[in-house]
Order: sequence, then C-alpha cells, then structure tokens
Amino acid sequence: MVRERAEGVLRRLAGAHARLREDQWRAIEALVVDRRRVLCVQRTGWGKSAVYFVATALLRDRDRPETAASGPASHTGPTVIVSPLLALMRNQVDAAQRAGIRARTINSANLDEWDEITAEIRAGAVDVLLISPERLNNPDFRDGVLPKLAATTGLLVVDEAHCVSDWGHDFRPDYRRLRTFLGNLPEHTPVLATTATANARVTRDVAEQLGTELNAQRSDVLVLRGSLDRESLRLGVLDLPSPAYRLGWLADHLDRLPGSGIVYTLTVAAATETAEFLRSRGWSVAAYTGQAEDADRRAAEQDLLDNKIKALVATSALGMGFDKPDLGFVVHLGAPPSPIAYYQQVGRAGRAVEHAEVLLLPGAEDVAIWRYFASLAFPPEDQVRAVLAALDPDRPLSTQALEPLVDLRRARLELMLKVLDVDGAVRRVRGGWLATGEPWVYDEPRLRRVATARAAEQQAMLGYAATTGCRLRYLRECLDDAGALDCGRCDRCADPLFPAEVSPAALTAAQTFLGRPGVQIAPKKLWPTGLETVGVPLKGRIAPAEQALPGRAVGRLSDLGWGDRLRGLVGPGTPDGPLPDDVADAVVEVLKAWAHGDDPWPSRPVGVVSVDSRSHPVLVGSLAERIATVGRLPLLGRVTVAGPTDAPRGNSAQRVRALHGTLTIPAPLAAALSALSGPVLLVDDLVDSGWTLTMAARELRQAGAPAVLPLTLAQTT
Repeated sequence: MVRERAEGVLRRLAGAHARLREDQWRAIEALVVDRRRVLCVQRTGWGKSAVYFVATALLRDRDRPETAASGPASHTGPTVIVSPLLALMRNQVDAAQRAGIRARTINSANLDEWDEITAEIRAGAVDVLLISPERLNNPDFRDGVLPKLAATTGLLVVDEAHCVSDWGHDFRPDYRRLRTFLGNLPEHTPVLATTATANARVTRDVAEQLGTELNAQRSDVLVLRGSLDRESLRLGVLDLPSPAYRLGWLADHLDRLPGSGIVYTLTVAAATETAEFLRSRGWSVAAYTGQAEDADRRAAEQDLLDNKIKALVATSALGMGFDKPDLGFVVHLGAPPSPIAYYQQVGRAGRAVEHAEVLLLPGAEDVAIWRYFASLAFPPEDQVRAVLAALDPDRPLSTQALEPLVDLRRARLELMLKVLDVDGAVRRVRGGWLATGEPWVYDEPRLRRVATARAAEQQAMLGYAATTGCRLRYLRECLDDAGALDCGRCDRCADPLFPAEVSPAALTAAQTFLGRPGVQIAPKKLWPTGLETVGVPLKGRIAPAEQALPGRAVGRLSDLGWGDRLRGLVGPGTPDGPLPDDVADAVVEVLKAWAHGDDPWPSRPVGVVSVDSRSHPVLVGSLAERIATVGRLPLLGRVTVAGPTDAPRGNSAQRVRALHGTLTIPAPLAAALSALSGPVLLVDDLVDSGWTLTMAARELRQAGAPAVLPLTLAQTT
C-alpha cells in the first residue's frame, strides 16, 4: 500500500513512466515506515531528490484524516533540507510543487519573509523548508528559529552529506552544526543524508555522525551504496603542451562537443581569461565564479539551462546542486586536486542524454595551484591558541577586530573560528565571537592524517591522467566502488574520439591573447579595522592626498598566460637576478598600454622610485633602472624598509601593523620629490596584500610627490 502511494508521487514528480529503483524504495520505506536514519551514496542522476520528496509527500499525507490509519502519526512539521547551494535547487523545488509539495526557503536574501514563513510552518502550510548550512550558525536563526524548527521537523535531509566529514573533498564546518540539530530532533524523527561522492572512509564518518545522537535502542544507520557507473559518460584526457594549446584546442573543437556544457577551471583568473578568449573566437559563453555578483551568476545559470550559451566557464563555485539533465559535456582546463572532486564535477553531465563527453586537459601548473589551496588548511596550534587567548568570554570581537591580533588571512581565520565554534571553544553571537572557556584539544594527529589523505588524493589525480587502464574504473575504484569494471567507452577502452591537433590560427590567437601583459592594481581606500587596538593610529578612509593611483602589473601569478613565467621569477623561494629581457619587453608594453589605452594614467610620470626589496633587490633595482632608461626618466631613489625580514603577511591588519613606522624616505629622495610637477612610478616585484605599495605611496605623497603610480611585475591574485 505504501509503495503504491510512493509510486504515485514519483509519477507526479517524474512522469507517467517513472518507477522507483529498489534502493529508492528501501530508503523511502526506512524513512516513512521504520523512521530510521538513512545514508544514500548514489551516483549523480540516480534520483536522491526523489527519495526525499516522495518521503515528504507520504509523511505529510499521514497527518490528514483520510490517511492517518495507514501508519503511526507523524510530526506535524515540514521536511527540512540542509543544502549548500539553495539557489541551484530551484528546479527541484519546481518539480516538488508539481507533485503538490509546498516548498519555502529561509536565507539571507529574504529576511523580511522569515516571520511569514515561520507562521506558515506553524499553520502546517509548508511541506519542505530549504536552508543553507551557514544558516545553522547565524545567531538569530540558531537561537530564535532553530530550536522550534528542530522540535517540529518531520524529516531532516542533509544534502551533499560528504561536506559533514573533514575527510571529504569539500568539508564545510557549518555542516557540523547538524550535530546540534540532530540532538534536538524528537525521538523517531527520520533523517536522510545524500551524496554522490563519498569513498568508504567518508561514508563511515558520515554514518557515525548521523548516529551520534541516537539512543541505544536505535543506533543503526541504513547505508545504501549503489554502483557509481555512469553509462552515458565517455571520459578522455588530452595532454597538451601549454595553456595556449589548451585554449586553442577548445576554440577549434567546442563545436564537436554535444549540446551545451561546462568548462571548469582551477582559478577565477583562468575562468575569466578562458571565457574572454572563447568569446573573441565567436563562441557564446559566460564566466561563472564565486567573485561574480549573485544576479550575474543566476543569469549565467539560466542561460545554460535554456541552452542560450554553448558553455559556462566556471570555477568550483558551480558544482554541487547544479541540475541540467541534458548537459552534453564537461571539460576541465586543469585537474581538480582529487579524483573524488573530479567525479563529482563530471557527474553534472549526461543525466538525461544517451552520451556526454568528459575531457580533462591537465596543466603543468596544476600542482602549484593545489599547493596554494592546501596552504589554506586549518592553522597550526600556536595560531589557534593566539585566537583563543585574544577572545573574551563577555565582550564579542568581530573577525575584523581579531585580525590585528592574529597573523591569519580573513578566509582562513573564519574557517578556523567555525571549527572552534562547532568544537565548543568559541561561540558566535551578535557582534562577533566569544570564548566559552571550555577545554579544547588541538587534534594534530587527525589533522596530519587528513593532510596525508589530501596528498594521496593529489597523487591519485595525477595517476588518473597517466593511467593506461579504464578511466571510469579508475575513478570508481578511488571511491571504493566494489563493482567497478572497465567501461568500454573511454579513450583507454576504445579509440580516442578527439585529436590533440590545434589549428595554427587558433594557436596563434591564443598565444597572442595570453601574451598580452597588463592587469590593473586597484588602490586601497580604507584602513583595516581595529588597528588602534594594537597601537597603530590609523582608521577609516585613507586620505585622498595620501592614496596611490590605480597601478599596473605585468600579470597575475594565477594567469594562464604570464602566470608560469612570473611564478618562476618572483614566486616563493625563487633566486634573485637581473630583469630578463622578455619580461622587460612586457613591462614596456604595459607602460605603452597604460599611456594610450582605455584607462590611461592622468599624466606622464616624471620619475622612478623603487621599493626596498628583501627577496629580490637585484631584480627590483634592474627593473627600476630599465624603466628609467627606456622612459628617459630620472631614477630618484628608493623607499627603504627597516622592519624585520620575517614580518607577518597573513592579513591586512597584521601587514599594516608590521609596516607602520618602518618605511623611510631618504633625504635625497625627499628633496627630489618636493621639486616634481607630475606623478612618480613606484616600482616593486610583487603585490600581494597591497599594503607595502599603499604605505610606501603614503610616505611619498607626504614627502611631496604629487601622485604615485604603482608598477609591479606580478600580482598574487
């Protein structure tokens, strides 16, 4: 009887011919009849969302008089779905509404609707409530909404459940807040966790966390692991010699890729550059990154869903939750750092089409990019202890106010605080963070094991590109799929479908495009928050008379074109030496474009000043001399830096604190500046946080420079 009703709901969701898979029914039965906790590890497109929507419909039906006799009375509250990407679940919500399931969302964009939605929940008018994991630790939501919501939840769904585990490829600390949610659920409330990307270790960890709050009589979690085969996918790897070859290949062969699809890149700069180049070659594409405005991302998603563009060129910001059943291809320009992450991303393709193309175009720079992102992991114990010592149990400190006290970048500091919050050592409240005073242990052995696992995943990804065996089998074995077999379709099992050749025209165009030097350096206009607490008397807006003008760099370290060359010149640990001729030529091109381009400098520079460099003094000196010679400008001198060589570089506040009072304008340079009638070029090798150039420009302006134009070889981001 229950299965018949479940099949009926599925047909309303997916069409008249839809039938439940056996594991779908097992999950629904466990949730609706047995009120168990279930973990579904199933491939993308298997129908995990159908499980929770069908279960929701059946549980809600039981509240109605005509169906209550079919089973025990359910809780009156809605299904709560915790998902990392609510904006990308709109199509699922539409499908649920076609099945008569009423869905609402609580998020930061609809604060004015919270009271209305809460009233609808109390009135029983909401079947599904969608929230993000970040919402679980919003103080107002956590303290005012969450306890009542947990007490009335009829079904809890944890979407993309691998995010719960720090062994997973996309661990998110906010997901750990689910422990509190689980602990506040009424007894026998069913719980469903779903993911497509969990190996055996992650599966065990998630199952253990799901069972943490269960009582002794109900300590079991039903784990349903299915085959990770994707019969529609045809996988391949093309090993091309340079970024220009990879862009040229895309421009030549994009028309051979079926339908519309996604081109993934590892960095924001690569996504932007790739989209710009493909558009210059006549392709209709859009860039999608975490730095784009939300409205622009939504518009790009919709254009792809409507097949108005050939491809979305995206970072991993487009990933979990994106649902386009007819996606025809996924191409990666650069490899993700693990086969598990790669499987998750390529799983977007081929869900409702007979075949889809999956191609990896790895790059020599991939390992360096992986290394950079790995450096953002959980900080060492001394830095964590410094944060705990800086926090007060009664007076909250914001993240910005903490920055002058600890040498951590903003993103890394916020991640660490979220972990400490979950562990009970700190608590997020209105106005910032409080210390709880609870004992806390730095779990170094676990962190070391996780780091070792990450390194092994990176090696496995290199192995995927190099394997002589079946590529899909390789991925399935990385996810501990016991039924992994050769697929018979990939470029190892069958003949490669795509040649590696690139037309001379496309290659030349790509080389010219990537060879263009020049990116803007935006000037700083505000001092970091909280400097006065550490004895630095700077706050608010930087006085216009002390600001630098917009500057220029030859390129970013993450650029597809100049990135590799610049990393070898000014990257960490690189040797010092004179400016190479090819880079000097690029500097000249940047200066020409700066003088005559769309956004030129206000007037021609009248002198050159360099920054005292600790790591590359010869390089910076020769750069300044070369510019002075080519531009027939006087070399006025250099701004000296007297601070320690190991000055903090973690966040803006720490950098300003370390630099304050250490920069000096020598007397001969000061005398020269006072006689100038135009701007000076301020030359350095690398701009990272931007504060060295900002504070050097401030000293120069205070010494009499009418204006300052920063110029560097590279920018880190």
